[in-house]
Order: sequence, then structure tokens, then C-alpha cells
Amino acid sequence: MPLFSEVENLKVSIDSGVATVTLARPPVNAQNRQARLELISVFDQLGLNDEVRAIVLTGEGKCFSAGADLKERELIHSRPGGFAEHNRIVRASFDVVLECPKPVVGAINGAAVGAGCVLASVCDIVLASENAFFSMTEVNFGMAGGVRHLLRMFSPSDARLMIYTARRITGPELYRMNAVSQCLPPEELLPAAHGIAEEIASKHADAIMAAKRSFEFTEEMTLRNGYRYEQTQTAALSKLAETKANFEKFSQGGE
Repeated sequence: MPLFSEVENLKVSIDSGVATVTLARPPVNAQNRQARLELISVFDQLGLNDEVRAIVLTGEGKCFSAGADLKERELIHSRPGGFAEHNRIVRASFDVVLECPKPVVGAINGAAVGAGCVLASVCDIVLASENAFFSMTEVNFGMAGGVRHLLRMFSPSDARLMIYTARRITGPELYRMNAVSQCLPPEELLPAAHGIAEEIASKHADAIMAAKRSFEFTEEMTLRNGYRYEQTQTAALSKLAETKANFEKFSQGGE
């Protein structure tokens, strides 16, 4: 597992409880095998780092991520078992963000295409620059993918519009579609993302992680079973010393 200082395709910093992970693989932050393995390693480490309470994920330069590095396709197909291994790593590179115990704020600074669009979709909270756009271009290349992830982020009609047409959906349109929480001028994007992450980092850490678990585990549960699961989280949190101290403080009129 490479340390943060050893990764080649990401930049990682930690400040005041917030980690910033920047995709940094010029010119367009395309995702190859090494970049994905590094993403998996970094998020695994950040998820277990007690100094980190929230994470900002963004891209360096004009792109968030232009998607998969298609130069690897020939190599993947030429190795026995290569495609199965490739698919496993791709899934893991998305799952590690989706399942990270710490909330992830996506600051989408530019093009998020194909796998870049999916990576944006697995963030907990998504902000987009006015210069950003999402696009699923698989149909242009005789490929498929991303449908299930897009259905988490877009209405069924908008998800189909993206997949069937490969259109570019710009930041303002993403906001209109309720796919992102904010659409901001480029210079305001990272400050806004860090502001949200810092606000999250100021909260009860165990409660935030319990809330993220609830979002993850209850997504495909029935209403009844999902709420029952959430109640188990509340019951577990109520036994913590910090929770008891907070309740005592509030009962005495504190904030």
C-alpha cells in the first residue's frame, strides 16, 4: 500500500480534519490501472485516519477526469483474465469512495466524462463549477457502463438522456436537474467544498460516520427496514460518553 508521498497520480493533503485528494494525471486526469490502485489505497488510508473527518475530491487543471485511459484497452484484452481483473479494479475504485467511512465532497472543476462522471457520482455531496460538464460517451465507442450509478444521481429520464445521446450536461444544467448541490464560479468551487467539509468535520465524528453508513446500507432497503437500521445506529451512539455529555449540555440549555 503506497504512502501518500509515493503516489504518482494523486495529490493528498490534510488540514484541520479535512483531506483534499486531487486527481493529478496530466493532461486530462484519465484513469489507468495505476491511478485506480492509488485511489483505492489513498481512500482506504483516509477512511482509517482519525485525523480525517471529511474529504474533498477534485481534479487538477481544466478537467476533473476525462474517464478511462483507452490506451490500456489492447493490453487488457491481450492478457488471459485481463478484462475480469480490470473490471474488478474499476469497481473497487468507485466502491472505495462510495464506502469510505468519511463523507466525500466532490468539487467537480471541469470535464467529468465516462468513468470520471461515475467517480463524481459516488461522492456524498457534489458541487460543480460553471465550467464543468458531465458526459457519458460510451455509446460513441460501442461500449456500455455507468447506468446504475447515474440512476442514483439523475431522474430516470435524465439518466437515459445522458446515456443514449452522450450529450454534455453543463454545470448549470446539472444544478437544474438536481444532480449537484451547487453550481459555482470556478474560483468559488474549492472554497465552497472546503467550507462544507470543514462544517462536517466540526460535528460528532461517530455520528457522521453512522449517518454515512445509514445512507450506504439503507439505499436499497424498504422504508421500514431502513428506518429500523437507522434506529440501531442511534441506540449504539447513545452509549458513547461524548453523546451522553452532549445531551447533558443541551438539557442544561447549552449549545
